[in-house]
Amino acid sequence: MRLHRFHRWLGGLTVVIVTCVGAALIATTSATAATNLVTNGDFEAGTTSGWSCGTTAAIVSTPVHGGTHALKLSPTSSDDAQCTQTISVQPNSAYTLSDWVEGAFVFIGATGTGTSDPSTFTQAASTFTQLSVSFTTGAATTSVSVFVHGWFAQPVDTVDDVVLTGPAGTGTTPPPTTNPPPSAPATPGGLHSTATTSSSVSLAWTASSGATSYNVYRNGTKTGSVTSTSFTDTGLAASTTFSYAVTAVNSAGESARSTSVSATTAAGTTTPPPSGGSLPTHVLTGYWQDFVNGATVMRLSAVPTTYDLVAVAFANATTTPGAVSYDVDPGLSSALGGYTDANFTSDIATLHSRGQKVIISVGGQNGAISVADSASATNFANSINGLITKFGFDGVDIDLENGVNPTFMSQALHSIAAAHPGVIITLAPQTIDMQSTGGAYFQLALDIKSILTIVNMQYYNSGTMNGCDGNVYAESTENFMTALACIQLLGGLSPSQIGLGLPASSSAAGGGVVAPSLVNNAMDCLDMGTNCGTFKPTTLAPGLRGAMTWSINWDASNGFAFANTVHPHLASLH
Repeated sequence: MRLHRFHRWLGGLTVVIVTCVGAALIATTSATAATNLVTNGDFEAGTTSGWSCGTTAAIVSTPVHGGTHALKLSPTSSDDAQCTQTISVQPNSAYTLSDWVEGAFVFIGATGTGTSDPSTFTQAASTFTQLSVSFTTGAATTSVSVFVHGWFAQPVDTVDDVVLTGPAGTGTTPPPTTNPPPSAPATPGGLHSTATTSSSVSLAWTASSGATSYNVYRNGTKTGSVTSTSFTDTGLAASTTFSYAVTAVNSAGESARSTSVSATTAAGTTTPPPSGGSLPTHVLTGYWQDFVNGATVMRLSAVPTTYDLVAVAFANATTTPGAVSYDVDPGLSSALGGYTDANFTSDIATLHSRGQKVIISVGGQNGAISVADSASATNFANSINGLITKFGFDGVDIDLENGVNPTFMSQALHSIAAAHPGVIITLAPQTIDMQSTGGAYFQLALDIKSILTIVNMQYYNSGTMNGCDGNVYAESTENFMTALACIQLLGGLSPSQIGLGLPASSSAAGGGVVAPSLVNNAMDCLDMGTNCGTFKPTTLAPGLRGAMTWSINWDASNGFAFANTVHPHLASLH
């Protein structure tokens, strides 16, 4: 899953050097001579002029990366301390956005690019570290919004020297300082609900003079930002009442929140989730590595029957947007003395004869596959359908760790399900992707709930995260697994769609490794309320689907300790 590309590229280097998975960590370089399009990106104005920030952001004089000022972000349990700036750009042009950060879970990214909106983060920068993302604007894009933020209930972060390089747009951007300073827009009025479904609430309000955008808050937490005076909140639980408020934003800041309005989603359907290609009630999923990285090298047919569902890692991106392909990796073929596509296809048939299922996984840490429009969604679906026909795969696993577009990936997966009734569809999000139903991965899970088999969230390489009770939990503990799984359950997923993903050994991941027996305890706690740690879920998940591990090859290197401990225990679950 998340470490495979480093293993593949760096060979004998040990996994412990990868301590900050998901962040783009870049060595210190000399300052660029390119023009910086960001207003007050170094914060030397001594204010947040040019930026739209809430009360959880402030200017400080120490620590700083350069100059005498920097931006301090102080997240709370309901505010990630985001600051944004809208910048004039040119269509069909390349841009690079970077900053220097210090702290835990500091993010940088851009929205409104007209293509694939990029973002990255670091989860443990003890000294100033540079983050960087690149993007190309769409054919009609004349402005983008860049952002920096921390993460809910995490420690204070510091941001400095934010730079956007690329061709300047023809519009104007706010000056670093003005005299007198501009004022924040008035509070929006007339907030009301215009429509509801079982999973969405649509809102509208009256415009505020001087506003350039609006922030929407659900139950006190920001859930979206738009430039229009309407918003649809998706991925919600059925038959649930939500409270909404909205604020107006411009370069001077954010208005007070509007009078709140409540809306209740409609009742959901009672259609049970799909059977998942005749899988057992409880499932152990494992990833089979189609590359060589120090773990046991094995043919697919060597996977033991303790693995009910095998995900082949990974499909490859093609030159066609959204499309993927698969061929046995040459390095693996050589290590096995000549392992061909024909051998691989025969091995899938062998696993089928044993009652096991095999799916193709898409993504991994560096899997650069973007499904961001209708055309790429069609290409993705067509390519997966082709692989199912060619090799006999039973479905597809989505393990995109560099962003997912829920609208168009949902379109693609529904198309695949229509072409192959009963197809297995699994998701493997990172923990940070499933912290709330407002996240893109969580939205995708709820959008495809009727065809979704399992969400095997990766409970590793995470650091600390919020649990469903609002408390912060550290990885490598039972509480971390149960309190984060609880978020998925309360967010609307069925217990039969929840799996616990853990590393097979300390060689498989940089953090989050637990004894397999602790995985069993966590499943017992969620399924039956027994063998819990200090966190005890108030809502149980009888029928919990099971567990997942990265990877089968690393488990083989460890004597199959994970599979031999966890798989027999599945029979004791409800």
